[in-house]
Amino acid sequence: MCHGSSIDEKMSEIRISNTLTGQKELFGPLTPGTVNMYTCGVTVYDHCHVGHARSLYVFEVIRRYLSFRGYKVTLVRNITDVDDKIINRAREWAQEQDISLEEAFEKVRTTYIDSYYEDLKLLGIPQADAEPKATENIEEMQHYIGNLIEKGVAYEKEGNVYFSVRTLPHYGVLSGKKIDDLLDSVRIEKDPYKRDPLDFALWKKTKPEEPAWDSPWGKGRPGWHIECSVMSQRYLHTDTLDIHGGGVDLVFPHHENELAQSEALTGKQFAKYWIHHGLLTINGQKMAKSLGNFFTIKDVVKKYPADILKLFYLGAHYSSPIDFSWEKMKEAKTAYERIKILHDKLQQQYGKINITEEFRGGAGNAGIFKQQFIEAMDDDFNMPRGLAVLFDMVTAFNKTLDSDIELKDFILKYALEIMQEIAHIFCLDFFTDRPLELSEKEIEAMIEMRAVYKKQKNFEEADKVREELLKQGIILEDGKDGKTTWRRKL
Repeated sequence: MCHGSSIDEKMSEIRISNTLTGQKELFGPLTPGTVNMYTCGVTVYDHCHVGHARSLYVFEVIRRYLSFRGYKVTLVRNITDVDDKIINRAREWAQEQDISLEEAFEKVRTTYIDSYYEDLKLLGIPQADAEPKATENIEEMQHYIGNLIEKGVAYEKEGNVYFSVRTLPHYGVLSGKKIDDLLDSVRIEKDPYKRDPLDFALWKKTKPEEPAWDSPWGKGRPGWHIECSVMSQRYLHTDTLDIHGGGVDLVFPHHENELAQSEALTGKQFAKYWIHHGLLTINGQKMAKSLGNFFTIKDVVKKYPADILKLFYLGAHYSSPIDFSWEKMKEAKTAYERIKILHDKLQQQYGKINITEEFRGGAGNAGIFKQQFIEAMDDDFNMPRGLAVLFDMVTAFNKTLDSDIELKDFILKYALEIMQEIAHIFCLDFFTDRPLELSEKEIEAMIEMRAVYKKQKNFEEADKVREELLKQGIILEDGKDGKTTWRRKL
């Protein structure tokens, strides 16, 4: 479906706002034509919410657009399945269900990992090329930590291992924080085993009954930050990532600490481009279960198709915060309907027409929209501008439908192809419908029957045909030329 653009000709024009430099930069991966991309995934202690969905969606669109522009993209997204929040939830389940903490921990993990994969299906978002779990990479993390100790940038104390922040002179480069200011500006957990309050845990000695793994430093479990360094480099087979992504709330301390431990070990830049998306609020408030404004992905897709949630996300630049409300979802549904209606008309009337590549190259009006979309997305993946191009197409080609211009059929066929390309990049499923109970032949036969009734001025029977089709999810539209077309009810 996606024709794309040649690597040499266009891909070098993509610009990305890089958190590391605070600037919009011309994109250039380490190896021309290929992109290694890592994004922080979910922590599996609960069902995914609409904030998680935004992150999953944003990076899927970026992956698809880079592929459209000719890059071979490898995406790795981790699953954090050992963490304080998961252990706390396991304690609750152990008490409620009268089972051991070990059993409860495994049950929490598997329940919410399964739920996460269900959510991906509900959203119509494919899995990443690799989705490694923290618990599957414990040995690799221990090896990584051991190498940091050998380098003299980490130390062990009473079964805990810490990274020594002051051994890395440029610590704070990603977040723009200065080491000497951190003690006053951030909340730091008290830990008597740290040499410096700013140091962070690479390996934690576990408390009684908590999940634990044998290690050179005694039984314990990994710290949060270490898993991403290990799994990104392991599964992308590189010390330096082209793109590292996540929410803006992860810049400090999570991503800052990832960068610190990785660069301290390899002596190389950890990631060339850091992409951070804005956070999601609910009716202007931070999302929280205590406020009663916590909506899971499953909550939302019960009320609206996933496409409408995606269209809502497309309304704001990925780097900006976005406020969720049911009113905005209604607005997104209205916008969705405009695009869907045009598509159904084009697909029905022009979907089977064949056009040549020469025509595509010279079909000015339709081709202009494709170029405008590329220009929008090349500019730091400006999805709202890209979506605006799709709406401009709706306006323009609804007019073309009612015209009798030369080569109308071929122009509208090409417009349909471009709409489908954009929809694919935006991971929208406008063009996949549930099977109809009636076949297209049966629908056309009923439309012909209605036309006969209208000629006979038997409008009552004609209306009955329309109503019967409406019950089957089919809406009829009578054109100015007297021709009747049909579309599915949304």
